[in-house]
Amino acid sequence: MGKRVEVNITVPNQTKYLGMIGKIGESLAHSLVNYRGDRSELAYHLNVVLTEAMTNAICHANACDPNKEIRVSISVSDRDLKIKVFDQGSGFDIEKLAKLKVEKTAEGGRGIQIIFKLMDDVQYLKHGQGNVLEMTKRLH
Repeated sequence: MGKRVEVNITVPNQTKYLGMIGKIGESLAHSLVNYRGDRSELAYHLNVVLTEAMTNAICHANACDPNKEIRVSISVSDRDLKIKVFDQGSGFDIEKLAKLKVEKTAEGGRGIQIIFKLMDDVQYLKHGQGNVLEMTKRLH
């Protein structure tokens, strides 16, 4: 790749944009010429992670408020891929939620655990008037 690629997208707080954002993650994964792993698997994982992160931001952090928006930043270098999902919510303790035992029959609650499993580093930090979910995948 050689140079850092960065994509920044702001969308209305609506789930109809989930597929579009997931496909952007997939396209970036397939463009990683120097990536030694399975690009198709990485593409699928990025789609899942982006979909889960955005769903949480839209439905939980932003409480499905149509007056709010979601900002997504994806940057790729030779060493890593970083995804940031910005919300306008009050925040939560991501470490606590990641460690909760979620019942297999429970509807919801697994998104954060999936994100932790698929990404190498995950943080949820206060940012401006909201928060940012920062996720990193090491590429080498």
